Amino acid sequence: MRLVLKATIAVAVLTPLLSANVRAAVVGTLKAGAARVEITPDPDAIPRPYTSILDPIYARAIYLENGHDRAVLLNADIGAIATTITENVSSEISRELNVPAANILISATHDHNAIFGGPRSPGSEIPQGLAAFEKKLQSGLVQAAKQAKEKMQPARIGYGTGNLYLNVNRDAIDEHTRLWAQQPNLEYPSDKTLAVIKIESLTGDLIAVYMNYAMHANSLFLNGKVSGDFPGEAERYLEHTYNDKPVALWTSGAAGDQNPLYLRANSKITEARIRAVMNAEHVDLGTAIMHAMFVGNPAADNIPLDPVALEQSVQLVKSQGQITAEETIRVMNHIRSMNTEIKIEGAQQDVSCPGRRRLDTGREGAPGRYEDSLEPVRIRIGALRIGDVALGRANAELYNMIGQHVKSGSKFHNTIVVTLTNGMSNSGYVPTDDAFGRYTFQVLGSSLKPGCAERAIINGIDDMIDKME
Repeated sequence: MRLVLKATIAVAVLTPLLSANVRAAVVGTLKAGAARVEITPDPDAIPRPYTSILDPIYARAIYLENGHDRAVLLNADIGAIATTITENVSSEISRELNVPAANILISATHDHNAIFGGPRSPGSEIPQGLAAFEKKLQSGLVQAAKQAKEKMQPARIGYGTGNLYLNVNRDAIDEHTRLWAQQPNLEYPSDKTLAVIKIESLTGDLIAVYMNYAMHANSLFLNGKVSGDFPGEAERYLEHTYNDKPVALWTSGAAGDQNPLYLRANSKITEARIRAVMNAEHVDLGTAIMHAMFVGNPAADNIPLDPVALEQSVQLVKSQGQITAEETIRVMNHIRSMNTEIKIEGAQQDVSCPGRRRLDTGREGAPGRYEDSLEPVRIRIGALRIGDVALGRANAELYNMIGQHVKSGSKFHNTIVVTLTNGMSNSGYVPTDDAFGRYTFQVLGSSLKPGCAERAIINGIDDMIDKME
């Protein structure tokens, strides 16, 4: 059911971009290929704050065409991908593989133990190790797409869903301080749906699987080791299960307010490193977290990792990855409808909402002070139809109910919401309108004023899907 935007605090401006098709999409016979390219940083050039490598990370791609239209689905096992990189990758793929920009999805798993390539302040210096990695990332994404096309073969595609009870809403009132904090809240919304797209050859060999689930990948946060976290574990587990022939992509759903239910194991490491930065730099909690996460600090880097905490947190990630992969396999084994004749169609547009600039600091628990921003906040949204599946997307971190409303309002029963896709908005988190009364770090740090983005994103994505016949 479509909800109509009526009286709001702020009004969205929607800017349609060039759609993939100037003609109506037509049915054609599916061909598909998939590939992965390792993008693990070189051991002698690991960007700070990382100091070692726990497991490899990859760029992965699925190429699809039906004789008339084409699409490419990509992901990378990293925290975020800068818009400059996604635009460069999209332009090269569009030019060399003849794929419209609206039909190219480039997603980050939002892995908190791999490099963040998000937006930076103007004029800020890029460390040498980071520049080298971003070059490797961009090349890896393009090469994965090209290799996927080279492996193209006649294929069929199907969709199914399962359930994972690994995530939890993280907006909660602390039972001791009675203030808003980041803690498990089993009473607040949390979508347990694991969405699965299965692509196989006409002889039944698995070519690729595309997973989507709403949970932050932060179970190894601040341990200084490059890792794919649980998405990487799930991807590698699936690929290894099928003799490393298919390619598995994990994407993040609307997880802006969703954490793993179990985060205790790594808490000793996280708390010790944050405390070290606070003491060394004489900064508040929020600033210390950002410095430890993106820059590093010798005071934190030199703290020995608690061996039990490290062992248990790594084991937890392996368990999360295995459970995710096994549920994916179960879902794939029960997909009965596999289609060879499909339509491919994409569209995208920009949402522009009034912004705000924070005037004070503080991680959470108390309201912030703001002034109106002169520049609007822009969020790019899109929709890609592949057969009877619709993929809605946004280049921001959406609160869970935004994703749930997109899915419930879509005319396609099989609808997925993919976030952190095709760059990074300047929005920060995108809370639901009702969540602006919660003084969590996501809400306090958001550049958005309430009353605009939630409904603009929901209606914008569903309107694009509505136009797909």
